[in-house]
Amino acid sequence: MPPPPTPTTPQQGEPATPNAANPPTPAALPPTRDREDACPGALRLHAADDGRLARLRLPGGILTNRQVGALAAAAERYGDGHLTITSRGNAELRGIGESCGTGLAELLRHTHLLPSERHERIRNIVASPLAGLDGLGHGTLLPRLRALDALLCAQEWTAALSGRFLFALDDGRGDVAGLGADVTLLAQERDTVAVRVGESAVEVAASDAPRAALEAARAFLATAAAAGTGAWRVRDLPPGHTVDLTTALAQANIPADPTSVTPPPTPVSTPTPGVVAGPDGTYTVVVTPVLGRVTAAQLRALAGPGGEVRVTPWRGFVVPGFDERGARERLRELGDAGFVTAPDAPWAGVGACTGRPGCAKALADVRRDALSGAGGLPVHWSGCERRCGHPHGDWVDVTATADGVYTLAVRGARERQVPLEEGELAQAVAAARRAPQAPPRTI
Repeated sequence: MPPPPTPTTPQQGEPATPNAANPPTPAALPPTRDREDACPGALRLHAADDGRLARLRLPGGILTNRQVGALAAAAERYGDGHLTITSRGNAELRGIGESCGTGLAELLRHTHLLPSERHERIRNIVASPLAGLDGLGHGTLLPRLRALDALLCAQEWTAALSGRFLFALDDGRGDVAGLGADVTLLAQERDTVAVRVGESAVEVAASDAPRAALEAARAFLATAAAAGTGAWRVRDLPPGHTVDLTTALAQANIPADPTSVTPPPTPVSTPTPGVVAGPDGTYTVVVTPVLGRVTAAQLRALAGPGGEVRVTPWRGFVVPGFDERGARERLRELGDAGFVTAPDAPWAGVGACTGRPGCAKALADVRRDALSGAGGLPVHWSGCERRCGHPHGDWVDVTATADGVYTLAVRGARERQVPLEEGELAQAVAAARRAPQAPPRTI
């Protein structure tokens, strides 16, 4: 049995960006990252103010009912009784005791949540949560997801990827393609997939997509090594250093055709709380926990007739396999259990970082201070200017300051600061959230 994991402290903050108009020579490039990636994992625990923290990678967010039960048991046995869902559809356990790391690892191994100890931190894959369930997109992603995860765990060199490097598998609807992944696979018609890395994009056969994603990651590592700046992600690469995707795939004997490079598509169907009808007559339940945090009892209540639960990058859960009556009954039960079950319910679209007392860098207890309210843009309450876990796209930013007050802004395409008067925070947040939204695809 291995010794208990050693706690680490993740590196925070972003360095200055080199001058794009006059990029430095490779020898003069400043380091983008000047220390080892200390992103926490299931074995490498982070020492937080509320105990040790474990981050569990859940590729594509796919869990069996048995694994959901195992996470509930882990939260009760080793943590503070809760599970926190991240913006990548992963899970965090907080409040882990000094001597609990080995027991947690054993539980994860026993339920196949830890297939490779060497690779557990690099299994960062988001996937369209409703793929194959609602008739949108181009079918299921499960074969590609499983193949990519298996390839990542089978290669020794992939362990050199940062714990922050991200893959996205989008079924064509455009929901996860806009989440800022390093390598994006976007399903197309005719059983092909667009592979996108930075400004490069090619089209490959769907059967070749997992290998293509792997070779794209390999090409990134080679490019990062040549740059010599310690880049962890594609966006960290300095000017003049781009991933040559076409050459990488040609060297791997993966046929690829050029395709147009376009901005990430606008999401057309991000899961919103409610019941979703499928073309095969089955129904899916979608719920979210308040502020992305779920109790062990709530976790157990999620287990559904399809034997599967999907965790979303929007800190929600997708539970497939119901008939219509069963779906509506389960939705009611989960509402009684404390989940958000409608897009216009209180706390819908409201998120928060850990804040005080769990995070030493936080300037406020944001989970205590966060205000309910639904409709419009998502809102995220941050304990400091790092804004950990904030949404992508357009969102309302409520950030604590050292003065004991909050600042308010709208981020994204609608970027603007929102002036605040004392005592007007609730009204200002509600006003900032008001914006045209795509209609929820629920029934």
